Amino acid sequence: MARGRRRLVSLTGLCLALILVMQTSLYADAGSGKNYLIGFNGGVSAILDPGATDTSDLLSATAAELNLDPNAVYENKESTLVMANVSNALNVRTEPDAEADKAGKLYKDCGGTILERRDGWTLIQSGDLIGWANDEYLLFGEDAEKLASSVGVTVAHMDTGLKVREEPSTEANVLGILPKGEEVEVIATGEDGWACIDYEGADGYVSMEYVSIEFKIDAGETMEEIKEREAAEAEAKRHVNYGQYTADADMTLLLAALIQCEAGGESYEGQLAVGAVVMNRVRSAAYPDTIHGVIYASGQFTPAQSGKVNRVLESGNIKQSCIDAATEAISGVSNVGDLTHFRRNNGRDGLVIGNHVFY
Repeated sequence: MARGRRRLVSLTGLCLALILVMQTSLYADAGSGKNYLIGFNGGVSAILDPGATDTSDLLSATAAELNLDPNAVYENKESTLVMANVSNALNVRTEPDAEADKAGKLYKDCGGTILERRDGWTLIQSGDLIGWANDEYLLFGEDAEKLASSVGVTVAHMDTGLKVREEPSTEANVLGILPKGEEVEVIATGEDGWACIDYEGADGYVSMEYVSIEFKIDAGETMEEIKEREAAEAEAKRHVNYGQYTADADMTLLLAALIQCEAGGESYEGQLAVGAVVMNRVRSAAYPDTIHGVIYASGQFTPAQSGKVNRVLESGNIKQSCIDAATEAISGVSNVGDLTHFRRNNGRDGLVIGNHVFY
């Protein structure tokens, strides 16, 4: 009997550890429509550890070894993931009351961690935002994990400056160098210790020994962050009055820098498509109405959030094809219709151009 209890305690500890990993490792930050689960097993939970096997298989095998009912194990496993279930934005309150002050906003496809649930309200943490949201506008459990897998992104954070190779080998040609702190999207990881990443729209490889890999979902914004963003957008608009040509040139180069970061290795059609997505968002009521506002909106484009767009812009080393694509997109040309999202092609429905799918 004592041995059985010890086994039960061990299994319970394993379940709690898995849940803790899910709770503490989920980041809510990165990009709109650029998410890859290829090469990973076990859904959102296992993405947190790219080398892990399916979490369900792990629990089942452990339960079988201890001669316990696996169904009883799953009853004790509850996801702490929560996702917004709205078409635009959800108000997050300081208290579980519709009349309470706003703590911030949780946007479409954003998510976070459950801290507490009470009377039809859930206390969530999403980035720096902590507050209460009405359960009517949230997704939980399998529904939340399914949405997160669709809109989340797996990224590699450079722990040091790192060479990007054409193939998973130290003997392969070097495509470029990523500085310490840079974040790039992960397409797949292999047992050979290499991660396939999205390097300016093309496949590249980095050694997993020098990167930290994590799964991210977009975060909400606090009221303070919203005010700061809106002030920056207002400042960008103000400069338009100083000279239409100069302002247009600046915005063209900003868009070109983003295009280079997202699709510098793609064909011209692929570069134009990225520019068209940005301009479609500018014209949409669901997004900021300036190029600057769209590019730097919280949790949207990974290169903008990581500072890579700024570095490319400041360097002045922007490909002419990216500048041409930005100019054409700003003029109103779109080769993706009114689509507002894109990601690396992982088999989802949409318009495929090069390595990206637009939807």
